[in-house]
Amino acid sequence: MEMTERVCVVGAGSFVPTRTISNERIAKAIPGWSAARIEEKIGIKERRFLWDFDDETGRAIPPPDDVLGRFYPATNTDMCEVSLRQALSRGGVDPKELDALFVVTCTPDAPHFNHDAMALHERLGLREDAFALVVDDGCGGTPYVLDLVRKMMEGGRFRTVAVVASAFTSPLLNREVYTDELPPTPGRPKALNAYLSMYVFGDGAGAVVLRTQQGEEDGPGILSSFSGNAYAELVSRRGGGMLKLPYQPGRTRPSEMAFVVDGFKVARSYPEYMQKCLDAVLTPSVREQVKRYYFHQPNKRVMDSFVSRAGLPKEAVACNVDRIGNTSAAGMLILLAEDLELGRVALGSGDLVVVAAVGANVHYGAQLVRL
Repeated sequence: MEMTERVCVVGAGSFVPTRTISNERIAKAIPGWSAARIEEKIGIKERRFLWDFDDETGRAIPPPDDVLGRFYPATNTDMCEVSLRQALSRGGVDPKELDALFVVTCTPDAPHFNHDAMALHERLGLREDAFALVVDDGCGGTPYVLDLVRKMMEGGRFRTVAVVASAFTSPLLNREVYTDELPPTPGRPKALNAYLSMYVFGDGAGAVVLRTQQGEEDGPGILSSFSGNAYAELVSRRGGGMLKLPYQPGRTRPSEMAFVVDGFKVARSYPEYMQKCLDAVLTPSVREQVKRYYFHQPNKRVMDSFVSRAGLPKEAVACNVDRIGNTSAAGMLILLAEDLELGRVALGSGDLVVVAAVGANVHYGAQLVRL
């Protein structure tokens, strides 16, 4: 049989905090909807937070300064490290084999100079010539970057690459910020409440290790890949840039420091772009062979509606948003790692899986992968 070189997934890992935050507790800290309405509207029963918070003040509680290593993981970089080490171990890959490391997140520990990627580079002892970059992106960022990485690897420069994705919501919890609202704009006649984001999102990190390797024509690899751009502000965070610094009097309000989800736009755009993703990477005959789908999960109601509309078998679509929350760019990789851990799919098995996502402002993409 003819041999070919493909970009293959050789390892995957994840980290999800154990601290469970109920709807009752989050609704008390950030008033807006009742606990029952949260589950009714978005299908989320609980989410996972790395940091705790004060129920009475509605503010996040940072862990103590950790000089003895007692509080780990405690940061975005820590979560990324746990998931990446697991992915490397599962793939039997030494960190020094990595040619590049990409961290996809919009919640880094520090916003500039590729902080979290550089910290991981140092912690894992990557080679000096291995690239380390943070990609500031949200829910659609993972397949978008995977498509970029696949093209770079097929060009021959990189042989082994890690992609890590994360969401770190818990430090953001602040009643003043997340009970404020964005005022109407010419394109949006109603004010946009910030509290939905605190109900939807949770903490977590996921990682995959990719490697180019020779194999048979029907062997493992990314069989098709796709990414695209559109223009809609599904999630906004307007503060923090040079034009909206919080200490410039009169230029910002509390909600501009929040990640504010436009629920209506998300519900309307998600099925359009997700269908575009599936159409790009699947043919009717291949679709029948797909064992598992790993989708971005904006919330359970929106995803369930799309799965039904697209005619996909519900049992084939992995889901954890109802119990861990929307983990943004990390969600698909967490789902894959969970399935590997539970034996639902296996590396080297030939299982066909699909990764697809759309989000933020707007990146979208998908991959069809033979494991």
